[in-house]
Formats: sequence, structure tokens, C-alpha cells
Amino acid sequence: MGSSVNRMNYHAYYPLDVVNGPGTRCTLFVSGCVHQCRGCYNKSTWRLTSGQLFTPEIEDRIVTDLQDKVIPRQGLSLSGGDPLHPQNLSAVDHLLQRISDECPGKNVWMWTGYRLDELSGDQRRTIARVNVLVDGKFVQDLYDPSLVWRGSSNQVIHFLR
Repeated sequence: MGSSVNRMNYHAYYPLDVVNGPGTRCTLFVSGCVHQCRGCYNKSTWRLTSGQLFTPEIEDRIVTDLQDKVIPRQGLSLSGGDPLHPQNLSAVDHLLQRISDECPGKNVWMWTGYRLDELSGDQRRTIARVNVLVDGKFVQDLYDPSLVWRGSSNQVIHFLR
């Protein structure tokens, strides 16, 4: 890790989402993806500098939304881009720590182009607070619209905790 603080950008935050994971959730689409899969539906998230800066205010909003009792959310979904892009790890780690500490009972789903068996030590530490990891690059030739929570048949849903 360098001496400078890693910054993360994000493309979209949906405080109420029923598409990206089970139940009603909060969903954050981060910026930055090294995989750049052919046929990706979210190419605008590939550049680390695209979107807007992920600030403490956005992090606070996610935590507050997850604590909402009027419209309960099951948890947070992290997609992108790629939440496990090395530049995103510090910010994602911090967010997941806060959710663990301040939002008991909420689950975290994460989508990544990396495969579970190829994650670095830093990436493995990050997913230690993730309940469900959907891994693997999107492969256009294996696209199957009947799949739930994944786009192509090579992607695997790992129930981690």
C-alpha cells in the first residue's frame, strides 16, 4: 500500500433496490474494472476516475439507509465496476467494517470479475465481511438470461457466511 489514501469513485447509489440481490436492498456501483468483459452492460464504470468521488457523506447515507426501520433493507449489494479493484479495497473495507459494526443482521452481496481462487490476500481480507460473493468475468458466449443473480454460466455464487 502506498502512503497516499486510496480514493474510490462510484457511479450510482440506489437506496432502494429489488433487482441486485434478494429482498429490498441498498446498492452501490463503484468505478474501476480491470476485466473489461466483452458485452459488459456497465462499461461506463470501467475507468477508476469515472463517476463521482465516494465521500464520507455517501458512506454515512448508506449506513443510515441500512438502519431505516420504516423501509427495512436486507443488506447492501456492491457491484461496479469491481469492488475488489485494488484501488477500491480501502474504501470498501471501511464501508464493510461500518456495516458490520453499525448495521447488525444486514447481509452483503458482492459481484466481482475476479475468481475466488485468484484473490490476493488484501482482497480475501475484504471479502471476510461479505456474505455472498458472485465471482467470475462476464463471458458473452455463456450469457444466459434465465440465470438468477449472474449474467453468464461461468460465474459462481459463493455463500461465504
